[in-house]
Amino acid sequence: MKDLQELLKELEPHHATLVAVSKTHPPEKIMELYNAGQRDFGENRVQEMIDKYEQMPRDIRWHLIGHLQTNKVKYITSWVHLIHSVDSFKVLKEVDKRAASDERVVDCLLQFKIAEEDTKYGFEPEEAYEMLRSEAFKEMKNIRITGVMGMATFTEDMEQVRREFRQLKSIFQHLKDNFFAGQDSFREISMGMSDDYQIALEEGSTMVRVGSLLFGERVY
Repeated sequence: MKDLQELLKELEPHHATLVAVSKTHPPEKIMELYNAGQRDFGENRVQEMIDKYEQMPRDIRWHLIGHLQTNKVKYITSWVHLIHSVDSFKVLKEVDKRAASDERVVDCLLQFKIAEEDTKYGFEPEEAYEMLRSEAFKEMKNIRITGVMGMATFTEDMEQVRREFRQLKSIFQHLKDNFFAGQDSFREISMGMSDDYQIALEEGSTMVRVGSLLFGERVY
């Protein structure tokens, strides 16, 4: 396990945000980090995030980092800080629609499939480019795309992990140059977890999602 301040010190030269992944951990464990100054927390499941949101201090910034089903979107758009896992146009349309009824603009990251595993969700680059060129996307007023997210293959081969992070960085750069030029809000690259966050930082991550390193093993 790693001390929060020690981890933040590591992130500092990279100007990266730490998202403490609190899934399966009880509110009292979260409060320990909260009392030490941490405000960004990530959850995988909507229901668990709602339960914690209702019990915890209101200045926590909640990040949804797990797969989001369209039927769950309406429960979080009035308060979620950032949705990392927008992996289809269908989900984005639903977020836009629900955010409109909440009179909010919701920040979202596009999740790209960079891993070689079949289990990971995410856009293929061409599919995302096509969406961003569409009239339907241009008409959306209640979402703001602020960057990209990806998960590397779960492997011992750190060179492969590095290649996958590089791929995400180059997708980000392509989007920045071709679709979001001049938009300062498009700046996030959410990549890197407990096992590989150091490589992610070296490859340009602006946001790391760290759980077990901070909280210890998950309690299922």
